[in-house]
Amino acid sequence: MKLDIHICKQRQNFTLDVAFVTQAPLLGLFGRSGSGKSTLINCLAGMTTPDRGRIAIDDHVLFDSEAGINLRPEQRRIGYVFQDALLFPHLSVERNLFYGAKLSSPDDKRIDAQQVIELLGIGHLLARRPATLSGGEKQRVAIGRALLANPRMLLMDEPLASLDGERRHEILSYIEGLRDRLRIPIVFVSHSVAEVSRLADEVILLAEGKVLAAGPTPDVMGRLDLFPHTGRHESGAILETQVVSHDENYDLTVLCFEGCHLSMARIDAQPGDRIRVRVRSRDVMLATSRPENVSAANLLPGCIEQIGEESGAMVEVRVRVGSTHLVARITRRALHELALTPGKPVYAMIKAAALDRRSIGQHG
Repeated sequence: MKLDIHICKQRQNFTLDVAFVTQAPLLGLFGRSGSGKSTLINCLAGMTTPDRGRIAIDDHVLFDSEAGINLRPEQRRIGYVFQDALLFPHLSVERNLFYGAKLSSPDDKRIDAQQVIELLGIGHLLARRPATLSGGEKQRVAIGRALLANPRMLLMDEPLASLDGERRHEILSYIEGLRDRLRIPIVFVSHSVAEVSRLADEVILLAEGKVLAAGPTPDVMGRLDLFPHTGRHESGAILETQVVSHDENYDLTVLCFEGCHLSMARIDAQPGDRIRVRVRSRDVMLATSRPENVSAANLLPGCIEQIGEESGAMVEVRVRVGSTHLVARITRRALHELALTPGKPVYAMIKAAALDRRSIGQHG
């Protein structure tokens, strides 16, 4: 499904002026607070009217200022999951879920209710009221309600912002299942590097109402010049890997990419499963000769590809490994003492303990 957006919206001292086309199964809208993320998806949902431009999903035009087209929200068949679940407190979980189904016509019913209930793991909650649910349970019900309206696209506006770390990890797993099994295009809004890196096939980076970068998530989130906008503290690289085996003796999982192997604490996956791993730049060490007798389980040969701007104590260094890359955050002193320059061979060291199981995502 193709999403084609070219719109402009003026709000007091802020102007949203964006244009992009995507066919990503899950598109991440990423940017700091105030970058225009919520305004953009509200224009897509029909809750905000652009001053001019065009919005279309495939050949279905939702908004066209020149043609005088501006479909009402209920005509757009777009599901919306908000930061807060916004469930009806006087209705049971079951009645909340099927409230969305009443909004769609019989001809549009492509999603099986029982499949959604099973995917979201909410069958045992159907008779309960929202007040008795945890934050994660409420958000799963809200996602189910949006899906049962049989949308052609699902919008999720920072749906994990009000949840704690464990609940976020739980919901991320459910969103992965929806993406891979229901095949409904999802636009996922977030200012979290970890969430976007784990979920999104492509990402649109917004800054001050403009599209600063767009493309495959590993490419955008790994660009050194964008770290001031994506966050230097969370800078890193995204690796597309595959499960090779499990080391039962040491409770480790072995992943492979580009002919290299990575070891990490055991994950719940089968050999052959595709796994996306985010490796933070602060967890990568560099050496100009092969280290001996070190505890780091992962030692990857590569070469320096790019050196970031030298400012302050730290500098980011992009390392080519096969046809992909890692990013290391090192001191400027280390950069100069090791005489690192583009093209120089190095070894990248990554501790297995640095690969947090909550930062990985499965891509079916």
